[in-house]
Amino acid sequence: MRRERVVVLALDGVYPFELGIPSRILGAADGRYEVLTCSVDGLPVRTNADFGVTVEHGPEALATADTVVIAPVAPAHLTDEVPGDVLAALTHIRPGTRIVSICTGAFVLAAAGLLDGRRATAHWQVADRFRRMFPHVDLDPDVLFVDDHPYLTSAGAASGVDVCLHLVRQDHGSRLANTVARRCVVPPFRDGGQAQYIEQPVPEQGAASTAATRAWALERLGEPLTLTDLASHARMSRRTFARRFNDEVGLSPGRWLIQQRVARARHLLESSALTVDQIAGRVGFATGASLRQHLTAAIGVSPQAYRRTFQTAR
Repeated sequence: MRRERVVVLALDGVYPFELGIPSRILGAADGRYEVLTCSVDGLPVRTNADFGVTVEHGPEALATADTVVIAPVAPAHLTDEVPGDVLAALTHIRPGTRIVSICTGAFVLAAAGLLDGRRATAHWQVADRFRRMFPHVDLDPDVLFVDDHPYLTSAGAASGVDVCLHLVRQDHGSRLANTVARRCVVPPFRDGGQAQYIEQPVPEQGAASTAATRAWALERLGEPLTLTDLASHARMSRRTFARRFNDEVGLSPGRWLIQQRVARARHLLESSALTVDQIAGRVGFATGASLRQHLTAAIGVSPQAYRRTFQTAR
C-alpha cells in the first residue's frame, strides 16, 4: 500500500496546536499517510507560545509531498506579500500538489497568488482584513473549510481537524474517516459553519434550542421535510426557527438538510448495493437525478464514480 506523503510547513509565529493536527489526525489513518514537518530553512521555528519547535526537515521536503499543509501563524505575522524565504520554500512544491491551509495559512496562499479567482475561507475574525488584502479571492467566512481542488482552506483552530478528516474521507471513504474520528475522540463531521462560533447576543432566558429538532430530522431524512415541519416540531414560528437555526448551526435549515442527505447518501454508496434511485429515496431526494446533482455539487463526482472509488478501496 502506497503511503501518501504530507508535508507541513511551519513558519515563525506558528500556533502549536494547529501545527500538530495533521500528524495527529492523518497519523491515525492505519498507516495511509506519512506526515513530515519542515521549515523554510530547516532551523527551529518560534511559535506564538513561550517555546519553539525543532523540525527535522528543510524546504526540500516540500518537493516530495503529495499534500502540503500550511500551518497558521499569529495575526501579527501576517503580511500582504510573501516573505522572500517563504516564497523560495513554496517554489519547491511540485505543480498539481494538493495544498491545504489551516486558519491564517490562507494568507500565505493568497499572498502568493494561488487563490486568485478561487473560493476560500479563513478564521472569521480575520475575514475583513483578508478581503481588504486580497480582493481577488472569493472569501466565504461562514464555512469550516472549502475544497477548491487542488487548494483547500479551513477556518480557525479545530477546523484543521475537520479538513484533515475531509482528506481521509476524500482519499479513503467515510468508514476510515469515521474510524479516525473515533480514535481521536472528535466528531467525524461537524454540522454547519463558523457562524455558530461567532459571538452572539445571549439568548433570552428560556429560549429553545433547535438541537432536538435536528436530531428528530436526522431520523427522518427519507421524508419530505419542510421548514414548516421543522418549525412545528420545535414549536416555533417559521421565522423564529429559521433565525435560531442559523444562529446555532451557521446554515439555513434547507442547506443543512441537503448536507445531511448527501452525507447519508455517501455512506450508503460505500456500504450498500442499493441503486442510486433507491438511495435517493432513502435519504430524501425526490429522484436519482436530484441525488446526482447534489452529490456532484458537494464533492465534484457522480454517485457511480464515488461508489467505484470507495467500494474498490474497501
